[in-house]
Amino acid sequence: MDTVLVVGSNSFSGASFVDYALGQGARVVGTSRSVEPILALLPYKWSKHDNFSFQQLDLNRDLPAITDLLHELQPAYVVNFAAQSMVGESWANPADWFMTNAVSTVKFHDVLRKCDFLKRYVHISTPEVYGSCSGFVKEDFPFNPSTPYAVSRAAADMSLRTFHAAYNFPVVSTRAANVYGPGQQLYRIIPRTILFILLGRKLQLHGGGTSTRSFIHIRDVSDATWRIMQGGRNGDTYHISTADVISIRDLVAKICDRLRVRFEDHVEIVGERLGKDSAYHLESSKVRNELGWTDHVAFDKGLDECIAWVRDNFDALKNEPYDYQHKP
Repeated sequence: MDTVLVVGSNSFSGASFVDYALGQGARVVGTSRSVEPILALLPYKWSKHDNFSFQQLDLNRDLPAITDLLHELQPAYVVNFAAQSMVGESWANPADWFMTNAVSTVKFHDVLRKCDFLKRYVHISTPEVYGSCSGFVKEDFPFNPSTPYAVSRAAADMSLRTFHAAYNFPVVSTRAANVYGPGQQLYRIIPRTILFILLGRKLQLHGGGTSTRSFIHIRDVSDATWRIMQGGRNGDTYHISTADVISIRDLVAKICDRLRVRFEDHVEIVGERLGKDSAYHLESSKVRNELGWTDHVAFDKGLDECIAWVRDNFDALKNEPYDYQHKP
């Protein structure tokens, strides 16, 4: 039984991957800078799992303890979801984003590259590094980041290229389209829209919702990440996406239709956020052809799952923060 260390295990993507990895029979240890959130936001606690343990450790403050844990566990795989992840908010405190996403992350990589027991390190990156682009882009598309968040992520990605070239560091990277699914934090567009409609609150739609995105269900992303972890080629990046594209406005309208409410009654158009990319769409034939991955969850089915999750956990979720809570 391989041991997998999941860094950032309290994040939506991290917690969902923990659940998936446990289902594959792995022994999983999770770390995150915060205590575990409520049950509704922790997918790996929705099923009975053995072989999981959690430690509250912060990349910025607890790297020595994380290093000790690495040498104690000697995991076959490390999958890193940890990041300051909000784009718009990165303008207010850019140094915090660079500290977590670049400085502390590179320090962590420097520890990992000396771990001779490590089969592979999986670095979870973001399509934001490409900036706004037209058409579907492949993994070798040049970086053109347009926000402090995106620049900080691009810096760590570029550092990893040098680590692979200089040290033969066994790293693979992933960039997924907009992930969604039950358990996602409430400041993200899909759960926020559903919850606000059920609460009778107005949803602010930045820039009229004209930007377009591709949404992919977290179960499909976790499946792809597992395949990339086990079978990806060291030094390579893999896109995880679908070919379906929707504007944010049409997404919100679709949710309104499914909840049988009028779009005009629940949405307020406000100004666009600084530096927001109008589009980034990922071409994903590489992971499909090399590793036999395909997406299975249709978007309408995934939205219905999200609506059911919000309804089932409404009493708990309505008491959670609706906005992103910045932690330096």
